[in-house]
Amino acid sequence: MSTYDPDALECLAAIIEEGGFERAAQRLSITQSAVSQRLRALEAQVGTVLIVRSRPLKPTPAGQLMLKHAKMMRLLRADLEKDLKELAPSSTGRGREEERISVAINADSIATWALPALDRLAVAGLPIEIITDDQEVTHEWLREGQVLGCVTTLAQALRGCRMDALGTMDYVAVANAEFAAEYLPKGLSAHNFHRFPFVAFNRKDHLQHEFVTRAFGLARVVLKQLFVPSSEGQIRAVRAGWGVSVLPELAVRGLIESGELVNVAPKRALGVALHWHCWNLHSDVLDELSAALRTAAAQSLRQPA
Repeated sequence: MSTYDPDALECLAAIIEEGGFERAAQRLSITQSAVSQRLRALEAQVGTVLIVRSRPLKPTPAGQLMLKHAKMMRLLRADLEKDLKELAPSSTGRGREEERISVAINADSIATWALPALDRLAVAGLPIEIITDDQEVTHEWLREGQVLGCVTTLAQALRGCRMDALGTMDYVAVANAEFAAEYLPKGLSAHNFHRFPFVAFNRKDHLQHEFVTRAFGLARVVLKQLFVPSSEGQIRAVRAGWGVSVLPELAVRGLIESGELVNVAPKRALGVALHWHCWNLHSDVLDELSAALRTAAAQSLRQPA
């Protein structure tokens, strides 16, 4: 079996992660010509093209496999770094910036329970990169080999991966107190939801539609929507009176208790079950990462009775 040059593998990963040759060169502190040479050498060794020169750049199927291999090598080096640090506690070595350990986590989890779970690992020097996306598509990052784990709604383990159920994140429909008093004095209903704008995360965010259809037993709904691609930004928009939004109860609990926000459908909630998927590899770093997320989720998310 061929042995691949680690520098060439990191070069491939940098091109894909940074979205181009110039930014990859900047990250690796080499020339753009050197980036091209390393990629050509790796493609010659593999025997096929690894990157589609499109906008944006995309890995070919072979490129996805090589990218996954590059990230596995990062994980092995992170394990080695951890073991060496345990043998020599005075060591201050930290992973190189270009050898980041990447995970995909949905924005609402980042804004509520997930970041505290990673505090200890990050402070200890693990070079974590968090990629955010909608919880219904984060698993695609794992499927393509661009991350080693993801928090997602997918309830079936991907091939070559293991899966843990994390718990259920509950979502509630909220508006600021003035908006609710003027426009929703009797709350959100099947007869008035279409009159007001809903603040959604982005066009992939189906939570607003799903909440309304389930809450009121409707087959299909059309909503007026505004888009704010940030969990914290959505909350700010609702507080400012932009409209109604379906948000994590964890994130708005304090604002509801203070009276600044109002739960406009108090008898309704949408539960979204979250799962952690990661490569099925023996790795101390991956095991610690998984355990940290499981523990934090058990403390913050609703668990099965």
